[in-house]
Amino acid sequence: MEMQHIRYFLAVTDTLNFTRAAEQCNVSQPALTRAIKTLEDELGAPLINRERRNTHLTELGRLMEPYFRTIFEQSMSAKSAANAFTALGKASLKIGAMCTIGPSIVSDFVARFAREIGEIDIEVRPLDLPALRDSLTKGDLEIALLAFPGPIDDAFHTLPLFTERFVAVTSRSHRFANSESLPCRELDGEPYINRMNCEYFDAVSGAFAARGIKMRQIFSSECNEWVMGMIKSGLGVGFFPEFSVKDSDVTLTPLVEPSFTRTVRLATVRGRRHSPAVGALIRLARAHRWPAIGTAAAEASGLGRRGLEQKSEKYGAQQRHANGGDGRRPAGRLKDSTYRRRARKAAQIIRGEV
Repeated sequence: MEMQHIRYFLAVTDTLNFTRAAEQCNVSQPALTRAIKTLEDELGAPLINRERRNTHLTELGRLMEPYFRTIFEQSMSAKSAANAFTALGKASLKIGAMCTIGPSIVSDFVARFAREIGEIDIEVRPLDLPALRDSLTKGDLEIALLAFPGPIDDAFHTLPLFTERFVAVTSRSHRFANSESLPCRELDGEPYINRMNCEYFDAVSGAFAARGIKMRQIFSSECNEWVMGMIKSGLGVGFFPEFSVKDSDVTLTPLVEPSFTRTVRLATVRGRRHSPAVGALIRLARAHRWPAIGTAAAEASGLGRRGLEQKSEKYGAQQRHANGGDGRRPAGRLKDSTYRRRARKAAQIIRGEV
């Protein structure tokens, strides 16, 4: 039973005239007549009595009319909804985000997507990594922002977005607060504030254990606010991805020897056909300006852009001193343009861009 045949039948029902019905449907009268005959053959009895100047519905025709009209109207509604979805007119998008990804990063990106796409219902679910994997696989989520602590799961197709360091988070009065970096060996015996369900804790603690570094865990919570409150009170040291902390009352110090980083990615289920909304989100993610590694620690320390420039100038002076011994360019050795390039390079190193 074809929808076109039902449409022709309803046109005859409304006009009670085969010629006008054919004109209304923009089809020839013989074609319309054949279509209705096919419909009658499928149902096993006539739907319309074709009498000269007295075309009218049979008993079966009157019985079937409300059913056919409902079917046709629902079909039109379904097509309209599909067209709106394809055009993102009333589409919905369910995005998962790992709990430890900075909320401002997620909100800035999603807000830009919503502004550019227009009318779309976006739901963002903060979940831990196991729950994100499960929800993506089951289809409860269409796409997710996440980071894998180990090898990337082959079940997912991923797009790398940005890389961030793990930093030690301390109160501004802590003895580590003014350090540019923090060798992990300095943490041996330090009181530790643990943010529970951190997917990278096992990797960090394993590296510490291999080096004989033992910290004293004195507080644990799943609540970031409670963990940050304990850190700000000076109770101990916490570890966070650098872009997940936006609190001016703490300092962020990059961990070194060893250092720890993670790459945040956009993930979809490999081989699964996704909606136009997901495709639009991926295209925007490729063009979006994501944060550069190292900038969060500089901002948290109050360094800012001018501070970075001053540090790069200091770095450049050290380089010149190493080359000439007096802080000035040795005659006949290097051009000023070379020093400018080195200064730019130094700034990039400090910002973590290289």
